[in-house]
Amino acid sequence: MILLRQYADSAELQSGLESVLAVSPLRRLQTTRGFYLSVQSSNCGQLGWVSDRQGYRYSELDPLTGKPWPSMPAVFRALAQRAAEAAGFAGFDPDGCLINHYEPGTQMGAHQDKDESDFGAPIVSVSMGIDARFFVTGPERRGRSRAVDLSDGDVVVFGGPARRYYHGVRKLKYSEHPRFGAVRWNLTFRKAG
Repeated sequence: MILLRQYADSAELQSGLESVLAVSPLRRLQTTRGFYLSVQSSNCGQLGWVSDRQGYRYSELDPLTGKPWPSMPAVFRALAQRAAEAAGFAGFDPDGCLINHYEPGTQMGAHQDKDESDFGAPIVSVSMGIDARFFVTGPERRGRSRAVDLSDGDVVVFGGPARRYYHGVRKLKYSEHPRFGAVRWNLTFRKAG
């Protein structure tokens, strides 16, 4: 895992984010056990990650609108490719970007990104808005975790053995960002198909 501090310019990404959400709005996804995730999500690109009682998977269509996901903004793709290359993963070409919206009190439990078909490609994760504590436990869900505080503009790239590490986000504390208010955005770029 490679941390690129202050690598992204969230002001540059904001209009792309708004254009995607105007077409495919945020929603809370349901887990296979019927619970709802505390974060709200959307996607852009050729494939979007979806979750419901039938399972976790990628889909070419937004189940909320029945239409293809919005195209990935060029500024998103360029950032993901630059970050991957800076971390040693040249040639990364994401076909999906999962957008997660966190508010104070929300969190993301330890999980693996394992629904993609290409594990040779890295994951590129971009933080925007308020700070969050990201944690990694490694190849097992349980056990000792290592935490790192992420701020607006920080990018984490993970590939190789770390590509399948369990990771998550601790419950967000209240704070405000001058541009996004009391919200954290996370853009997670993947090669899903």
